[in-house]
Amino acid sequence: MKNRVVITGLGPVSPVGIGKNNFWQSLIQGKCGIDRISYFDTEKYPTKIAAEVKDFDYSNYISTKEANRMDKNTQFSIVAAMLALEDSKLKITEKDSYSAGVIIGSGIGGIGTFEKQHKILLEKGPGRVSPFFVPMMISNISAGEIAIKIGAKGPNGVITTACASSTHALGMAFKLLQHGDAQIIISGGTEAAISPMALAGFCKMRALSTQNDYPKKASKPFDRERDGFIMGEGAGILVLETLQHAKERNANIYAEIFGFGMTADAYHITAPAPEGEAAAKAMEIALKDANIETSQIDYINAHGTSTPLNDKLETLAIKKVFGKHAYNLKVSSIKSMTGHMLGASGGVEAISTALTLKNDIIPPTINYNSPDLDCDLDYVPNKSKKEIVNYAMSNSFGFGGHNGVIVLGKYKK
Repeated sequence: MKNRVVITGLGPVSPVGIGKNNFWQSLIQGKCGIDRISYFDTEKYPTKIAAEVKDFDYSNYISTKEANRMDKNTQFSIVAAMLALEDSKLKITEKDSYSAGVIIGSGIGGIGTFEKQHKILLEKGPGRVSPFFVPMMISNISAGEIAIKIGAKGPNGVITTACASSTHALGMAFKLLQHGDAQIIISGGTEAAISPMALAGFCKMRALSTQNDYPKKASKPFDRERDGFIMGEGAGILVLETLQHAKERNANIYAEIFGFGMTADAYHITAPAPEGEAAAKAMEIALKDANIETSQIDYINAHGTSTPLNDKLETLAIKKVFGKHAYNLKVSSIKSMTGHMLGASGGVEAISTALTLKNDIIPPTINYNSPDLDCDLDYVPNKSKKEIVNYAMSNSFGFGGHNGVIVLGKYKK
C-alpha cells in the first residue's frame, strides 16, 4: 500500500513577496512584481523589464562568508527551504536524518556566477578565477547546500528540465515518499537567471515581451495582446511528508498530493507541439495516478506564460482532457504577477495552489482585458475569486518538450 503524501510547510521567495503571508496577500490582491531591470544596464536590449526579488535578505540563515561562496540561486533556495521548515515547525533530528531528503528543481543553475567568472578569466587570466567557481555554478549545489544546512542525509538531487524542473522535482519527491524511500522531503525549485547573457539569449529567441513602457501590464497570459513572457526569479520550496509522519507530530497540513504525470513532446527544442497532445497526456496521467475523475478538478494553476503559442496550446490541451468540463473550470496564471520564474515556477505555483486549496480563494490572471478566440476558458480575470476548491492541478511545460503536472487536493482524514 502506498503512503499518502501531504504538504506541511511553504517557503516562497518571489518577486511579489518573501514568506507565505506576504506572497499570498500579494497574489490575491493582484499585485504585480514586474518592473524595470535594476541589476544591469539594459539600454541595448529590446526587453528591459523583469520580475526581480525585492528586499532579499539572507542574513537570518546564511553568513556573509557563506553567501560570498554561493550563487544567488543557492541563496534563494536556502532561504526558501528555511522558511518552509519554520512554517512546518519541523526540525530534522539525527534520528530522522536518513529518512529526510532534498529534491530541488533548477533550470539554469548559477549562470550569474558563470558570467562573472568568465569575465575575470578573460580580463585577468585563469589564476584569478575563484576556487569556488564550479561549486557555485553547478545546478545540484542547492540540494547539497540545503542538506548540509538542515542535516538531511536521505535522497538528494536536482532535476533540470527547464521550466518544468521544480514540478518534476516535486513529482519525484512525491513518488519517493509514496514508496517509503523517505518520510520527509524538502522539494521545489530555485532560479536566479536575470543576467545579461540569459536576457540576451531569450531576447534573440524573441520569447520575451517588449512592452517596456508598462512593466506591470506586460505579462498578460491568455490575453489577445500578449507578446511574450517576462523573466522572473526566486525560489519556491515545500515540506512534503508522509501522512503518518505528519500526523505523528501533529503537523498543520495545507494539502495532499494525489498524482503526478510527465511526458515529452518529442517535437521541438523550444516550440510546444502543435496540438498540445503530450501536455494533455501528462494531465491524463496525473489524473489517473491520482485516481480521480476530470469532473472532480475545480481549478488549474496554468503554466500560462503569456506567449502566443503556449497559452493557445495549453488551452487546447485542457479542452482535450476535460471536454465540456473545461468550461466549468477556473484556470489562472500567477505568472501575470510573478513573471516566469523558469525552473522555480512550478515550486512557487505549487505553493500558490496549496494555499488556494487551504483558503478557497483562487488568485487571478491580471492584465486580462482582450479575449482571444483561441483562449476561451474562465481565466479568473483581474480579481481573485472566493470559491470552494477540492481538487486542483498545476501545469509546467519546459523547453525541450518537458511536461509536468501535479494534482493536489484538500486533506481529508
